[in-house]
Amino acid sequence: MAVVSGTYRMVSEEEQALRAKLERLTVKDHGPVFGPCASLPDHTKQKAKDELDETDDKKAAAVKELRGIIKEKADGGDDLAKGVQDTFGEKPDGMLVRFIRARKYDVNRAYDLMKGYVRFRKDYPELFENLTPEAVRSTIEAGYPGILPSRDKYGRVVLLFNIENWDYEEITFDEILRAYCVILEKLLENDETQINGFCIIENFKGFTMQQASGIKPTELKKMVDMLQDSFPARFKAVHFIHQPWYFTTTYNVVKPLMKSKLLERVFVHGDELENYYKEFDADILPSEFDGKSSNYDGKATAAKLFD
Repeated sequence: MAVVSGTYRMVSEEEQALRAKLERLTVKDHGPVFGPCASLPDHTKQKAKDELDETDDKKAAAVKELRGIIKEKADGGDDLAKGVQDTFGEKPDGMLVRFIRARKYDVNRAYDLMKGYVRFRKDYPELFENLTPEAVRSTIEAGYPGILPSRDKYGRVVLLFNIENWDYEEITFDEILRAYCVILEKLLENDETQINGFCIIENFKGFTMQQASGIKPTELKKMVDMLQDSFPARFKAVHFIHQPWYFTTTYNVVKPLMKSKLLERVFVHGDELENYYKEFDADILPSEFDGKSSNYDGKATAAKLFD
């Protein structure tokens, strides 16, 4: 007869109750999207413990370890390592925690993500030149991208992109990516968002062949680079709805650039929205995204984000 040995930890009734709650969350169980997080909901603390292996002691130890790695690599490293030191050496602990959470407390991988963050800015300086809220406000007011004012039932921030009325000569692809960069930095100030992450809904209804031919492969690569290993953000899903048949041509340019983890999180619904509604409550979705809420208001979003 086999003897099973190991270390067991008693799970408290409180932990069991919180894990049960995590299985039946609603949009009302989470804090606001905009502004800092006043206090983490208990079920989100449990999620951080279960998914990220986070405790207060581990957080303090991981920050200390990461600061040591930053200094060590910069002392004997290349320009990129020195760039990480210059960017993060004097930053408060909270900034480092974003990267640690994004890599589930693997401190070496958190450092690699910091390198990716610095590298992205070196590779695409045009995205960050004079990058201020004022510089991107009109793009965000136009809805490129949009942000749902409430989290989804999983606590994620939902970013929106409605391609139908997008004139890429009036609002360039780079201008949209600049807006994404400002939005991500701003929303990642919130601990709940760091833990629960983001998802993106892309409505391709009305996507024209002219738009498809106007998007350059280099621009698509820039977008994928932003989503992968360049921000301390947990991108949990990308949902496409109402895409026409020639959307495949654009998607096939992007697919080889995407790592398997991100590919597994892409959902292409077309006009069959049954599974889409299983992920998102129709009550929180704007009408342009097949929801029951009112039309999306980009000016209200910009005001909540910046004012």
